[in-house]
Amino acid sequence: MFFIYLVPLLSLIYFLYTRLTSPLAKLPGPLYTLFTPLYLIYNEFTGNRRLYVHSLHTIHGPIVRLGPNEISFASYEAMKEIYTSGGSGFDRTEFYELFKQFGTKTLFSMPPRGEHSKRKRILADRYANTNVMRPETIEALTVRARQCLQNCLAEDGGDADVYVHLHCFALDGASQHLFAPNGTNSLSDPEDLKIMEEMSYADSLRAPYLEYYAPGLAAFFDKFNSKRSRSVPLANDFVLGAAQKSNPASYSLISKLHSKASDLEELSAPAECMDHLAAGIDTTGDGLCFLMHELSLPHNMHIQQKLREEINSSEGKSFDQLPYLDAVVKEGLRVFPPIPMSFPRYTPDSGTTLDGYYIPGRVIVSCQPWTLHKDPHVFPSPELFNPQRWLEEEGELERNRMFFAFSQGARGCIGKHLALAEMKILLREVYGTYQTKLGKEKADMRLDDQIISSRPKGQKCRLAFEKVV
Repeated sequence: MFFIYLVPLLSLIYFLYTRLTSPLAKLPGPLYTLFTPLYLIYNEFTGNRRLYVHSLHTIHGPIVRLGPNEISFASYEAMKEIYTSGGSGFDRTEFYELFKQFGTKTLFSMPPRGEHSKRKRILADRYANTNVMRPETIEALTVRARQCLQNCLAEDGGDADVYVHLHCFALDGASQHLFAPNGTNSLSDPEDLKIMEEMSYADSLRAPYLEYYAPGLAAFFDKFNSKRSRSVPLANDFVLGAAQKSNPASYSLISKLHSKASDLEELSAPAECMDHLAAGIDTTGDGLCFLMHELSLPHNMHIQQKLREEINSSEGKSFDQLPYLDAVVKEGLRVFPPIPMSFPRYTPDSGTTLDGYYIPGRVIVSCQPWTLHKDPHVFPSPELFNPQRWLEEEGELERNRMFFAFSQGARGCIGKHLALAEMKILLREVYGTYQTKLGKEKADMRLDDQIISSRPKGQKCRLAFEKVV
């Protein structure tokens, strides 16, 4: 009888010993994180990971143990080592495999450095600023920005749910870049509007986490649920159809992918385009929602006025030559990063030292923009929306190197220049002539976390547009 209890007792003693003698035991963090990741997983499934991790940093400082094999950092030195060392930083975890499209890995979901580097070489010139700034691209984005503004003005006397129109603008802008001249026109075509609604209003939180933590259980539930929460058949059909058309513009992404077809797997071209389309809607659409709502608050009307003065005195200048507009966009991305959650990586097999602590190999380490952007030593009064901070010389280096809205290093967001162009062009068209105020229906602009991005709760953002005489 004694031996029946001896085995589990010895197992428990061994478990406690290994945890208490682990190098991670020396790190700051709640005691329970040394023994189980369950509370972290609970916060992930309930959409509270970002706030949970941030709260731990406010208590324990710039390094926090999240679980027996996971650590979060909030310092520039750790961020630089994790994401830029060796060019592309530490290897991505299996988490990114959740973002495969058509069962195929894309640039975003490729863990191996060699594969990733090869794919990025194919895509890089299409997302270079020189290609984004082509007259054809800028004109196409400007036309869509004006249509977006007209749609807002036409809704309920200019009291519009900008969430809808901004996400249509983001979809049409991204699809234009991918498939020109065969992109969507959701701003005026009801059928294309359905694609935006399908992609933007789906719940992308619990099903992916279930697939990540319990793939067998996720497959079991899929047998009884033919309409998965992330199912986007209209978008899939659009992308597969547009990828096969034979008349793409020479500067479009699909034209480059066609030229490299022999180097790619069968579905790599549409998979890559689908990935970029989904990312473009979430980041640009939500980013503009949060930013325009913030500008519309009564205490920020002076920011609109200063922005309007710069826009209207900039004749002959491109949108990317307006420093205050750039500061407004950058501050919006600092305060409301569309992807505010952690970007997980594995430490090298041989282990590493971060912020003075030795970390064994294959431990998950990460930083999250939500916390990095709130460092009061770099961003005084970090909760305050203050574009002027980006125009001050003092602290400029520290601010720019802590800016993490697009991640950093070789695996940083490839669509950065396109996203910034879209946001600046839209804001220039709106605030050159109009001012925005809060609409009749109050919007809940708290961040609603999804698997990787955040959106306004309720997915509504009502603003009133008034022409400035």
